[in-house]
Order: sequence, then C-alpha cells, then structure tokens
Amino acid sequence: MLLVTVVHRFAKPCTTSAFIALIVGCAQATPSTRVLAVDGVVPAGVTAASASASVASDGSCYAGAYSLADGSVIDIQRTAKARTFRWHRLDGRTGTLVAGPDGLWRGNRGWTAEIDPTVVRMDQCHVAAIEVDGRPAHRVALHVVDTRFASGKQQLRGRLVMPPGDARAPIVILVHGSEKYSGVDFYHEQHLFPAHGVGVFVYDKRGTGQSSGRYTQDFNALANDAVAALAEARRLAGSRTARIGFRGSSQGGWVAPLAATRATVDFVQIAYGLAESPAAEDREQVMSDLRMAGYGPDVLAKAREVTDATALFMATRGRQGGAAIRAARRYSREPWWKAMRGEYTGSVLRYPTWITRLALPFVDVGTPWNHDPVPVLRSVQAPQLWMIAADDREAPPAETQRRLQALAAEGRPITTVIFPDTDHGIVEFVEPRVGQRIRTRFAEGFLAMSVDWIRDGRLGDRAYGRASVADHRDP
Repeated sequence: MLLVTVVHRFAKPCTTSAFIALIVGCAQATPSTRVLAVDGVVPAGVTAASASASVASDGSCYAGAYSLADGSVIDIQRTAKARTFRWHRLDGRTGTLVAGPDGLWRGNRGWTAEIDPTVVRMDQCHVAAIEVDGRPAHRVALHVVDTRFASGKQQLRGRLVMPPGDARAPIVILVHGSEKYSGVDFYHEQHLFPAHGVGVFVYDKRGTGQSSGRYTQDFNALANDAVAALAEARRLAGSRTARIGFRGSSQGGWVAPLAATRATVDFVQIAYGLAESPAAEDREQVMSDLRMAGYGPDVLAKAREVTDATALFMATRGRQGGAAIRAARRYSREPWWKAMRGEYTGSVLRYPTWITRLALPFVDVGTPWNHDPVPVLRSVQAPQLWMIAADDREAPPAETQRRLQALAAEGRPITTVIFPDTDHGIVEFVEPRVGQRIRTRFAEGFLAMSVDWIRDGRLGDRAYGRASVADHRDP
C-alpha cells in the first residue's frame, strides 16, 4: 500500500497530507560561493559559450527581469515544464510563454486556456535585450550570487539577487510554502523584486531542488533553515544590507514568524497564511466544502464531530482517535458525508482506520498539526504585514483575521490587508461552474504592496487595487 502526497506552491493547501491513490499491495561540505553573473556579465574563467551550454537545455538563461522604454518591468521565469516560461508584471498580470514555429513565444492568460496577446522574442541565451510585443526590453543588470550554506547537518542551495549598483538595499528571505520544487529554479520574486529595489535571498528548502536532506513539514527544522538562510544573505550582501526580514507564503506563514523569534529581523511579511493550527485549517476547509455544497448548521455540527476525530488521529499519528472515527461513521450514509474533503479528513475517512494507520508512517512528513501560532506571533518583535485572500478555500481566513485583530489590539505591530474576491495565492479567478475556479492573475496591488512594504517599512500612499487595510482598533 502506498499513500502519495501531492503539493503545489499555492494551488494546494498550506500543509500537505492530502492522500491520493491509495492502493498497491549530502555529505556535509564546507559552504562555498559561486558568482554566476554580476551586472549580467559572465565571470572570468567561465566562457559565455560554456555558461550558455550549461543552461540552454532548460532555458534558464532567459530567466530575468527586463525593462521597457516606458519604465515598466516584465519578469520571465521558467516553469517546471520543459521550455515553458511564465511572465509576471508588478501589477499582477501574468501568463505563459511557449515557443512557436515562427520563433516567437506566446501563451495563455494567467492559468486559463485563454490566449494572451503578449508576444516575446527570445533568440539567444544571455543577450542584453529581448523583444516584448515588438518593443525592445533590456535585461536589468541584477547582481546574482549562487551559494551553498549549512543548516545543521544539511547543505542548502541558495541565491542572493541584489538590485543594480552598489547602494544599500532591503533584502527579503523567501520562506517556502509546502511545495516540493526548487525555489531557486522557479520563484519569480527573485528577479521581479530586485528590479524594483528589493534584494531577494531564495533557497531550496531541505529535500527539494539541490538541497540535501529529506522533505519535511517540521516547522522547527524549517524555521532553523530560514534562520541559516538569513545569516547567509547577510554574509553575502555585507555592507549593502539595509532592512532585512522574512516573507512567508502559505505554509511559510507558520515558519517565518517562528524563524523571526530566533533571529533579529526588521520585518515579517506573510502572504495567504494562517494564524491558527494546521488541524484547524483542515476543519475550516471541510466546513467550507459543506457550505459550498449547500449544507447548513445542523450538518456542520455533525461534521465538527468528524473533524475533531480526524484531528486527534492525525495529531497522534494514529495512536488515538480511531474509536472516535469509527463512532463518527454513523453519519456515513448521510448525503453530506462524501462532500467532506479538507486537508486530510476526506482521505482519512476513505479507508478503514487500520489501513490509514498502517500507511501513515510512509507519508508522514512531520507536520505539527496542533501547532498554535498565536504565542509565536505575540513573541515576534518586528512589524508584521499580513496579506489575506478574502475567498481563500485552501486557508479559510475568518478566524485568522479575528486573531490578528486581537493581537493588534494588544499592541502587537501587525497590519492586515484584505484582498477581496481572491483565492489562495492572492489570485483572482473566474468560476465557470459552482466549485470550479480558474486563476486569471495575481490581484492588482498585491506584488506592488509586497515590494513597497519591504522597501520602505510602510504601505505607500497609492491605492493597491481593491485591497483594504483592516481596522485593528477594537477586537
């Protein structure tokens, strides 16, 4: 028997113990630093041809930020799909790029099947300019330094990307969500943010990309890795370091504040995270599932019995909760039973308890299901900015907003911003039919707000789309 865990950066929940398909019978080294490019120039000892050959096969040589004549910037970042890219603008627009038979790159709007009019010409690796919609776009001369650094017994791969020039700049350490892919290879913020004045340190979390160790959702271990990344960013940036702090997305909303209690930082930024436990995330997802299916308070009360049982089962790694789950199965013939999905509840109920208990050790990645983030948030001294997706189905935000309001009323330096009509990832969407959402773009103002607050320590005077700052005066 095999339980398979599937994760995505923000298309799936903040934590991942979702079960799919149930049924079938580095040595530690001294940290080293390698300069890939400074101001777009390949360093001495590495020929342009060899550098191009080393990356041309996956197209990573095209990744970067490009400035147009009107002063706007387009970021191009490769995706996990071979020879496919995704472009991003600071205003939140995004789309895919695939090479056509005419040598031009085109694709779809957002994550939809709708054709996007953006056309890009990228002919050679490491060129100083490309064309976007027939206009020249010049590569922004970012300072890029690749490195490996130690976190305990693990060796992690990292990258520092700084804005052009040699002036001091704020730096943000990107703290991962639950995804299993390489942050260094695929995070678009590493180019988009530095092109707008914010340095970025990105790394492959343990067990992903080129970092050693096993993939884990142990928040303590991940927080220690984030602290090690912070120290490495400071070391590499040296005197260029101005403000420095963490940005945690999704699951990183639990990890980044924990890391901020173990190191001195100037800020903590959270995007679509939760201020309640991972088990509560499952419960709220189940309730959201049932509300969406049209069920009312009587069914929700019964479902709460079920989620309490599955929460105990998961938190104790199957040692407790089995009897409560068996008792809850008295509802299994009721029509709402199969509408429950959540983070893990639907999967736990799909099979006899004894089968799930036997399978758990094979898929357990150390998720602290009962982790209470409130004491951690109360201990964070640095200012916190929380950016909430109002219609988040993966991380339902109602209780998080209430808790953040209560913490702010205590005097904690917390600012909460709500983006209406957005789902996990602060993405806008369309609903072709009930229950189906297709992501179209990042919300207007989301990326600009992220940059402004990191760079300046406050929100700007401009509007950030339809986002609204929560009133924290009274809980």
